Amino acid sequence: MSGSMFAAADRQRLLDRIAALRPDSSRQWGKMTIGQMLAHCQQPLRVALGELQLKRSLIGSLFGKLAKKKLLAAAPWQPGMPTAPQFRITDARDFARERDQLVALVRRLGDGGPAALTKAPHPFFGPMTVAEWDALQWRHLDHHLRQFGA
Repeated sequence: MSGSMFAAADRQRLLDRIAALRPDSSRQWGKMTIGQMLAHCQQPLRVALGELQLKRSLIGSLFGKLAKKKLLAAAPWQPGMPTAPQFRITDARDFARERDQLVALVRRLGDGGPAALTKAPHPFFGPMTVAEWDALQWRHLDHHLRQFGA
């Protein structure tokens, strides 16, 4: 499934999938609890909105462009992909609180449209077009919603 964070109908489908999650939703892969996943999914959205500013890593400078190309390919993301240390959530999280914060971020980005995106380069992938920001945010959320069966 693909879509755009900036298209109202697509965004609503995504929000409906988030709403379908329950505190006892079972993960299909990985180690995160559902609360941790919801908190984890907020981090890239905060980067896209310019609220979370991270320094460009050496590994991102070397491999970011190649990784971005792979992540933008049509194939669904596979389980077990590496996670940036800044996006790892290991403490216990409240499901309802994290879900509500994720919904608010999705709405803020979507309602704000392309103008809401940061002008700064991505800390791993480097310079990004609006279409790349949009696709990566969508694909990341889709990946983790599938992780929990939504």
